[in-house]
Amino acid sequence: MDDYLAINRAGWDERAPAHAASPDYAVERFIEDPEFISGVVSFDRERLGDLDGLTGVHLQCHIGTDTLSLARLGASMTGLDFSAESLEQARTLAERLGSPTRFVQSEVYRALEVLPAGSFDLVYTGIGALCWLPDINRWAEVVTALLRPGGRLFIREAHPMLDALDDQLAEPLVLAHPYFERAEPTIWNEGGTYVRTDQVFATTMSVQWSHSLGETITALLDRGMQLTQLVEHDSVPWSAFPAHMTCDDRGEWRLTDRPWRLAASFTLQATRLPLR
Repeated sequence: MDDYLAINRAGWDERAPAHAASPDYAVERFIEDPEFISGVVSFDRERLGDLDGLTGVHLQCHIGTDTLSLARLGASMTGLDFSAESLEQARTLAERLGSPTRFVQSEVYRALEVLPAGSFDLVYTGIGALCWLPDINRWAEVVTALLRPGGRLFIREAHPMLDALDDQLAEPLVLAHPYFERAEPTIWNEGGTYVRTDQVFATTMSVQWSHSLGETITALLDRGMQLTQLVEHDSVPWSAFPAHMTCDDRGEWRLTDRPWRLAASFTLQATRLPLR
């Protein structure tokens, strides 16, 4: 689908102000508490390690709360997103926080047109990003090109097993959507969003793709990356199946009934091998 960028950008542009106003993104907490970091970043705090002095880029950063959280942990961050309205919200928050974090507009596959190649110690990608990209191999090329030799990729992402399930989560669990990447996208027509908001949205169509765990890892390995960590989790930071999930005290949602049945998200780290 050639116009997928325009379709998806329209949806994110419309939803960005509602996301910034929703308590789920906790924008006011960032302003009130200089040590507050987002739940997504907090979940992986130990795995992220020491970020002091690192130069990082957050691909598909949306309204910047994870980007600014990484900056609060010591990294010099740049956020990249294709949605102008999302970046407006991110820049407004950065200004209110007095953060030097920079935000630039581009779709992921053209990131090297606005960012210098081989200049980042850290490439970060958060929850709900890869499904908007049609080709995981092109993504891996961009990630590798952005990293300096020895630099690190860090991902926390929804597990493709979760995305393959029937969105109504009937019992028994039904595989209704692709697990592997396909040229044909999945077209969604939904008027809502994943955070609490009373806003009604006019833009309802979105275009998404699946990428298996193996496809993602292989794409990185084929481009000179070395896998250093892969952890699968039984939880995600949103209610993917509202009638069937329970939230814990960290804001993570898992199946209420036998959560060990489902790999819901994963954390992956990989390093660009030094040049020889």
